[in-house]
Amino acid sequence: MVVCGGGYVGFTTLNGMLNPPDYKGEGTGSVTVWIHEGDSVSQMALRMKQAGVVKSVDAFVKLATKDTRATSIQPGYYHLRREMSVKSALALLLSDASRAGRVTVPEGKRVVQVLQMLSKKTKIPLKDFQKAARHPEKLGLPSYAKGKLEGYLYPFTYDPDPKATATQVLRSMVDQFKRVATSIDLEGKARQLGVSPGDVVTIASLAQAESGRDEDMPKIARVIDNRIHNSQPWMKKLQLDSTVMYGLGKYNIVASHADTQSTSLYNTYRFPGLPPTAIDNPGEVALKAALNPAKGNWLYFVTTDPKRHITKFAYSYQDFLKLKQELVNNMEHG
Repeated sequence: MVVCGGGYVGFTTLNGMLNPPDYKGEGTGSVTVWIHEGDSVSQMALRMKQAGVVKSVDAFVKLATKDTRATSIQPGYYHLRREMSVKSALALLLSDASRAGRVTVPEGKRVVQVLQMLSKKTKIPLKDFQKAARHPEKLGLPSYAKGKLEGYLYPFTYDPDPKATATQVLRSMVDQFKRVATSIDLEGKARQLGVSPGDVVTIASLAQAESGRDEDMPKIARVIDNRIHNSQPWMKKLQLDSTVMYGLGKYNIVASHADTQSTSLYNTYRFPGLPPTAIDNPGEVALKAALNPAKGNWLYFVTTDPKRHITKFAYSYQDFLKLKQELVNNMEHG
């Protein structure tokens, strides 16, 4: 009897290993599962089993080890169903359609644009994000932001908790900015340059807005620095179309003469120095460019071919005029 019992138990155990229990079909209802950064396949399986999605960890692991796509599963929140077959569960984990609110915010977007993107992806009403943005004191901004949100919603890919509030989502973006700022020693390097960290963010936003390619950003940062510290008062006016457009709430590439007559404090044709705040949310490349401007005596730059993202730099006003004409010619020829 003992031998028979032992044999039965051994067979059952072996059968369970070779054919672990699994549900059939695509499941029912709805459940959200959070796959954490760095989760192994077995950890993913355990989270799903605990949520009632799959019947056993072993069944999912067995399938996933045979499917190389399983290694591409990204962290985040997933909308799954209860009592799914492991095949169905794996298919949803590999589908972007099941991702809960993942949003990728590209570099150079303004706060108003970011809020719209977040609302669309998270399904949180836009008015909630707008209200949260009006209370920056709740978002954990660094002191040098001086209560201004523009420049500090870091461009990144986020997987907000489906239950998160608008304030929590925005705070996570500010937290990401602070992590990046720490990693590049923004405050320490700003002190070495003799500028405030807030000005670094503003300069980075200008470089982000004005550049067509990453490699142009350090040069643009240098032009800005050369202009601001120029001995000629009129040179301190940066004359950047991007700041004019920001102040007017427009998105054109080139400011018209009428635009440059604006009384907005962001009109750098009228007012010297940097604009009052950043004009977009710059990424790491732009922040590093602001902290490490290229070496050069350039005083002007023109994006001569916007479609091909070509920016050229000049030392003299005469060369600057030639570059402007090159831009006009390219615009006329489409």
